[in-house]
Order: sequence, then C-alpha cells, then structure tokens
Amino acid sequence: MDGFERRKQKKQNNILNTAVSLFLQKGIKSVSIAEIANTASVSQVTIYNYFGSKDKLLKQAMIFYVEELFGEYVEILDSDQPFPEKIKQFIFHKAELSEQIHEEVYEYLLNDLHGAPSFLEKIYQEKSIPFFHQLIQLGKKDGYINEQISEESIMMHIQMYKNFLQQKNIGNKILPYTEDIMNLFFYGIMGKEK
Repeated sequence: MDGFERRKQKKQNNILNTAVSLFLQKGIKSVSIAEIANTASVSQVTIYNYFGSKDKLLKQAMIFYVEELFGEYVEILDSDQPFPEKIKQFIFHKAELSEQIHEEVYEYLLNDLHGAPSFLEKIYQEKSIPFFHQLIQLGKKDGYINEQISEESIMMHIQMYKNFLQQKNIGNKILPYTEDIMNLFFYGIMGKEK
C-alpha cells in the first residue's frame, strides 16, 4: 500500500470511528452526515465520495464496529490470562457494551439478521463459530468445562441464544439482562462452582 492509499485508509477509518462513536452515543436518526463530517474534521463531500450515502456509511460503520469488537474478543482469548479470567473479561466486556450502545444501533444490528444473509451472519459463520470451538477446547483442556458435555451440545446452546436474538421486537428489551444472560451461559443457573 503506497502513501496515498495509507492516507485514504486512515481518513476512512477516522470517519468510521467517528460515525460509530456518534451512532452509539446518539442513535442513528439524530446523527447527520454534517455532524459526522464536522466531528471527523472532513468535508461532507469526502464522506459522500467514500461511502455514497448515510445508509452505506451506517452499514460500513457497523461492519467496522463488529470487526473491532470481535478483534477485542480474540485478544482476550489469545491472552495469557487463566481461563476463568478470560470468561470474566467476556462477561464484563459484554455488560459494558450493553450500557454503551444506543437502542437504535442495537435494533439495527438485530434487524440486519432478519433479511438475507447479513454481515453479522457471515461473521457468525466464519469467525464466531471457530472462536467458540477454540474457547470450548481451551476450557476443556484447562479443566474448566466439563469433558462430559459434548462440544456439539454447547454449540447448540449458543445457536439457541442466537436464534432468540433473531426474533423480531427483542431490541432493547434484552439490554438490561445482558450480564445475567452471559452469566447463565458461562455458569448455568447454579452459578459458579465453589
């Protein structure tokens, strides 16, 4: 990548970071291209040249956001922390995200799952499933996940959670329960083992 391409990519990432930040904070409807441009210190023309429309910018910003989040989860999984600490990080991270995300963004991400194969479905198939397999194998290897529970059963549990989230009108109803849901997933209804 030459210097021009690097500068262009840097400018696009700056616009995407700015758009994500504003959408998460204020929602989708109330954020204008003019506000994104002003906050990112670029012209509106630059945004339209790179992304074409607010809808296309929104989609690219959400792809950028989800990819960044996934990268953070991979960093946690690949870290040298003990398995229980990784799980605490996942729970804390998910709970923190649920407090930061505007309900319009949450609805947008969930509604994207209802149509044709979406970018979230693609990420789920190509990245999340292998991620969960790696997490399960690590947990079993380290003795924190019961060896008698099949990987297939755990993946079915994950798929049930995903199917629940794909229901229409779930939206922000689930946000207050994110930490509880993560705790249930990792520790079950009996809580942590003593």
